[in-house]
Amino acid sequence: MHRQKQHIIDYKRMRHIHIHYYIYIMLLLALMPMCVAADDAVAATWQAAPKREMRAVWVTTLNGLDWPRTRATSFASRQVQQRELCQLLDQLKAANINTVLLQTRVRGSVIYPSRIEPWDICLTGQYGVDPGYDPLAFAIAEAHRRGMELHAWVVTIPCFKTAVARQMGSRSVLRTHPELCVRHGEQYYLDPGLPGTEDYLAEVCREIVANYDIDGIHFDYIRYPEGATTFADAKTFKRYGNGSSSKALWRRNNITRIVRRIYRETHAAKPWVKVSSSPVGKYADLTRYSSRGWNARDAVHQDAEGWLREGIHDILFPMMYFDGVHFYPFAADWQEQTAGRQVAPGLGIYFLHPQEKNWPLSTVKRQLYYLRQLDMAGQCYFRSKFLTDNVKGLYDFLRDDFYAFPALVPACPWLSEETPQAPEALQTLVVGDATEQLTWEGPDDLRYNVYASRQWPVDVSKAENLVATALADRHYQYNRFEALGLYFAVTAMNRFGNESPATQATDRAAQPAHQRLKLDRNGHVRGLVIRPRTTAQRKTKVKVQTKSKSSSRKKKK
Repeated sequence: MHRQKQHIIDYKRMRHIHIHYYIYIMLLLALMPMCVAADDAVAATWQAAPKREMRAVWVTTLNGLDWPRTRATSFASRQVQQRELCQLLDQLKAANINTVLLQTRVRGSVIYPSRIEPWDICLTGQYGVDPGYDPLAFAIAEAHRRGMELHAWVVTIPCFKTAVARQMGSRSVLRTHPELCVRHGEQYYLDPGLPGTEDYLAEVCREIVANYDIDGIHFDYIRYPEGATTFADAKTFKRYGNGSSSKALWRRNNITRIVRRIYRETHAAKPWVKVSSSPVGKYADLTRYSSRGWNARDAVHQDAEGWLREGIHDILFPMMYFDGVHFYPFAADWQEQTAGRQVAPGLGIYFLHPQEKNWPLSTVKRQLYYLRQLDMAGQCYFRSKFLTDNVKGLYDFLRDDFYAFPALVPACPWLSEETPQAPEALQTLVVGDATEQLTWEGPDDLRYNVYASRQWPVDVSKAENLVATALADRHYQYNRFEALGLYFAVTAMNRFGNESPATQATDRAAQPAHQRLKLDRNGHVRGLVIRPRTTAQRKTKVKVQTKSKSSSRKKKK
């Protein structure tokens, strides 16, 4: 009966996928071999950058895969570790990435001073050792200084491998709450069916939300492990199953119960903190396409689409590390089931690497164009090193083409529809021989966006007019000779992403006659001068010169 009901649900789900999505998928798959040479032509049609788009990256701290590379065992090495993070954030900002998902709870250990769990080994080379500063607080401050959001990435159900259990020390969950831990394969996991697991994870998240100015809590592995059929929870099911005849449904309800509680407690404490997760990339089998046994709902008991419908999730970052029929129809399905919330698929860019699947760049390009065509909330990349290392030229492509302009993070109107007041007292001050400073007044708890254009009033609906985003300061400096003839406008934005009307500057400098100018975030004209390189860019081989529009068009031809 349960299977029959689920089949009906699947049929209804497919009926709701717009027919043009289905036709498009069929055409795309049929023409895929011919698309490589046509990528630039496709880009010309689809590349209109939206003003709001989630552009997120997973920054992995497990074993220092993305950060940190240096262990903080002295004052000097601690400074190196901090510089590494700043360089990483500089490079992400230069590519107009606006959201960082920083792995905060790793595997039963954390990267902040916790009263619940021990320090992670990635910081000093030993579990439980204080690195001499608060890495999470440092990362949040540096991300916000660059106008980027930082979400605390919390690995939930997995604890640690059995081989390192003794290294974890007396504050390990295996010592403090052994009754919650189940050995599965060569790793310990929390048992989602135990009420104590919900309490424990809620306490961890409560500690982070209460003590840090994060923009989001991001759940990873909020599910049962691979090979869930052999997960040893028979006693838990017998005790807490309430006579349920379906163990699979009971397991899904266990995960949903954890999600529901943390979502409600998070928003009760700080309503603007977004709650998200990274479910398996396929929710369930579709009528025309099979997940081949690996999906969120049935294989690992993640009812991710149900969380959107119930309103206990703000964003999903499904791990869509696939291509072809395993990617496109399932991406369309996620978009059809958003229930008014946000879905920003995670892309497996590590497959570009020759030691992985050696994908050509065109594979990721097609996925990006398609997701933008579907009007999804944005994209997320796993993981940051494969982006900042410019594997197959992906970093260059994002910075120079796909993310050529900044973007604001999508707003969350279901959390609040309140619109902040527009900035006041906008004025321009000369602060140096070649430097002017735009200043304004407004509340400290808001962030500010700066726009510039040759047209007055400045059209703040266009991404190409964005100059700086999510500024905490109430001023913006630029080279006044490079900004000749440009009008400026400033808006205020609250923590929910709601933006005020624009305050328009009514004066501008003398306008040169020859060409339209466009400022970058540093106040320099795009295509006219080379941007000053950041510390991170000077130490990498990534090309940093902005291409002019003429050279870009020649390339597309």
